[in-house]
Amino acid sequence: MTIQDSQEILTTAEMCAADNGAVAAGLSSLALMEAAGTHCAREIRQRWQRQRTAVLCGPGNNGGDGLVIARLLKKAGWPVRVGLLGDIGSLKGDAAINAQRWIEDGGAIEPLTTDLVIWGGLAVDALFGAGLSRPLEGEARTVVRALLELGRPCMAVDVPSGVSGDTGEIVGGEDGLAPLCDLSVTFFRPKPGHLLCPGRDLCGDVAVVDIGIPEQVLGTIVPRTLVNGPGLWFIPVPGTADHKYSRGHAVVFGSAAMSGAARLATAAARRIGAGLVTVAAPKEVEVTYRDDAPGVMFEPIKTDDPAVFVLADTRRNAVLIGPGYGVGEATRTRVLDVLRAGRAVVLDADALTSFADVPALLFSAIQEATGDVVLTPHEGEFTMLFGSDGRDRLARARAAAHASGAVVLLKGSDTVIAAPDGLSAICTDMPSWLATAGSGDVLSGLITGLLAQSMDAWGATCAAAWVHGAAAKAAGPRLIAEDLVENTSSMAP
Repeated sequence: MTIQDSQEILTTAEMCAADNGAVAAGLSSLALMEAAGTHCAREIRQRWQRQRTAVLCGPGNNGGDGLVIARLLKKAGWPVRVGLLGDIGSLKGDAAINAQRWIEDGGAIEPLTTDLVIWGGLAVDALFGAGLSRPLEGEARTVVRALLELGRPCMAVDVPSGVSGDTGEIVGGEDGLAPLCDLSVTFFRPKPGHLLCPGRDLCGDVAVVDIGIPEQVLGTIVPRTLVNGPGLWFIPVPGTADHKYSRGHAVVFGSAAMSGAARLATAAARRIGAGLVTVAAPKEVEVTYRDDAPGVMFEPIKTDDPAVFVLADTRRNAVLIGPGYGVGEATRTRVLDVLRAGRAVVLDADALTSFADVPALLFSAIQEATGDVVLTPHEGEFTMLFGSDGRDRLARARAAAHASGAVVLLKGSDTVIAAPDGLSAICTDMPSWLATAGSGDVLSGLITGLLAQSMDAWGATCAAAWVHGAAAKAAGPRLIAEDLVENTSSMAP
């Protein structure tokens, strides 16, 4: 089983609570370890042919899982050697029991050395797993460096040792080290470290396996982070009684200087299902906006016209401002005016950068707004508004949503979406080739089009991000932003 859409994501502390809940429900921790090792051994045998395998064990339960793996692979006829970090006498509990089982089955436990890596064709990283709080050091670091230098295929138990299960970061930053794995096998639910970079790339393929922990434990844990997917939201499908106005009327503010951004956003809002889309832009560029999009409505507006001029029609219920709009006081004034109008609002690009010097002014206006607000910054825009405090992307996005009062979508290959109440989602299907001009404009248009259809800010943002990623995967690595718009209809569930 791989990571599933809409699945809960557990921190290391929450996973520990899940383990404890399973034991309280009557499962033994030894049975859980046996199940974990059994699934890991099965995944290894399904992926690789029989070969010399070095199982690298740490002094805790991760190492205990490794000893189960070694015993089961040996039983299946694989040549296996086990290297232990530390003394066998220091093993405790279930890990000590499985060390004894390995020895009783004729296995030997050697000191952890690079000789094992050199001997093995495949390595099993069962050193530390998700709970490591300090950089790899000593023999563990030496062995992991040898793994990297030799390029051995590697399977990680839980997460690659040296990767934080909570953040995906390499523990110790530039001083840290972690193996590059082909496969990571984790248990019950994924962790943030499986989905956030660089951990996501170091994990390789991730298999989430069922080791018998009852689903009921989630009721006590109440996870607040989810894998983004269709189980979290529903994109409206028009019924027989619907008409263009009941499907929502979106407004996109456009400029004369950079019309392409607003045109892409407008096309995306229409394609995702908004009944009508009006572009509000200077009169002299009307032909530019209408020329290749006869279905778009146009509202001429001067720079100093208040937003109420455009939003007097109360059926215009969702607004996007920012893409290609220009940075400066005029944009800032227009954004504040839009926020006061009581509509659902998406702020992107220049609408965010225009508040770089006065973020508190923006946050105050959002908190006073009566409509939903979504912010869609990339990393640079995010830092301008919220600063950089060294925390991981998930924690920073959560803090930003709480501080601003908006749903925040922090763009990237590991896009994070956070709501002001702390509910968060991580996107797993945002291919790297989305890093192309205009793709962000399409995303903001998708969100706006879904808001126009009366989706709430959280659902609209999560759904738009998922469709955006699916459309990109369908287009392939040579995509241009226009491809995303064309693929939207076939990708939306």
